[in-house]
Amino acid sequence: MKILIANLGSTSFKYRLFDMDADNAAQLASGGFERVTNYTSCIEEMLESLVGEGHLQSGEEIDAVGFKTVLGKDLSGCVEADAHVLEALEGFKEVAPAHNPAYAAGIRCFAEKLPQVPRVALFETAFYQWITPAAYSYAIPQAWRDLGIRRYGFHGASHKFVAERSAEILGNGIIVDRVRNLYTTGPGEYSGAPLRVLSCHLGGSSSVTGIQNGVAIGTSMGFSPQSGLPQNNRVGDLDSMAIPYVCKMLGLSIEEAERQLNKESGLLGLSGVSNDARDIRDAAEQGNTDAVLATEVLIDSIRHWAGSFFFKMGGAEAIVFTAGIGENDAELRAAVCAGLEDLGVQIDPTANAKAIRGVEGIISAPDSKIKVIVIPANEELVIAREVFRKVSK
Repeated sequence: MKILIANLGSTSFKYRLFDMDADNAAQLASGGFERVTNYTSCIEEMLESLVGEGHLQSGEEIDAVGFKTVLGKDLSGCVEADAHVLEALEGFKEVAPAHNPAYAAGIRCFAEKLPQVPRVALFETAFYQWITPAAYSYAIPQAWRDLGIRRYGFHGASHKFVAERSAEILGNGIIVDRVRNLYTTGPGEYSGAPLRVLSCHLGGSSSVTGIQNGVAIGTSMGFSPQSGLPQNNRVGDLDSMAIPYVCKMLGLSIEEAERQLNKESGLLGLSGVSNDARDIRDAAEQGNTDAVLATEVLIDSIRHWAGSFFFKMGGAEAIVFTAGIGENDAELRAAVCAGLEDLGVQIDPTANAKAIRGVEGIISAPDSKIKVIVIPANEELVIAREVFRKVSK
């Protein structure tokens, strides 16, 4: 079964084509476009490329298209990307303005260009379906909660991959099967050996999730992707009273304050240098104190959220780093784990230094009670597997 995964941004379009069966997934092709103004022309060019390279005879040979949709109003899970999905994306377009309009436009374009090919949406919120009301509820009036304001969580595909792959690495096949079937059968009961994972997805957008026996129990991100850890240029956590105060003192409109929080804050706002952690690291090494502060705030926030889930789960068997920063910044990983020897965390400096540029591996010392692992992100594979299950079913 040939499954195409479409990753849509406000001005970008990336894709991967997989050949899937029940046990295996082979990536046939990948590519992408930047500065996109018309998704239809990108889809046409992509199909021409896939046919020209011999991966397809025509677009109709695609068995399904999968979308990594972010946030839907009153909708989550792995579902057919139909009018209901478009309505759900529209309902929360103000909450995820960089994601929802792009995915809605892309789904419509695929429906027009390949009308006979099934379309499936896997929402980023799906991995958090089983967290408790105590973990997802805000202390706000009922009328606000009735609007759907709650902690949703994002990067679900990435954290789900971490849940599965960490269980494979640590030899817990029962949890591997549990995670793989999570969206089709639910978590069910579990009575095996515990596997508590602190999953740190660190990149342009970052989050920390606590995973207990393959199931998320909480996450740093909340109602929108603009919360939790400081993002590349988004604020992360902020006291709500700061907004009316700043609007009054600086004469800003709510819209302008929101724009600054989404575009000029986060690591960019702290460092004044860049929204790219690599540039910030270079500036810090050259003595830029604001760049040093940006890195320290990110590390402190990671430790804050990981510590909260460690306490909530009563411990951990593994700490996992994934995504661009998590996979490549050995110095940051060491800083996050520094001083945790009494808790059972011991980093192996040599192994840590080698685990960059897509290298997977355990970076903790052999006698470390808690394993520290680098797992390269593979969100597209998770989506392809779930689309395969959905279409096969």
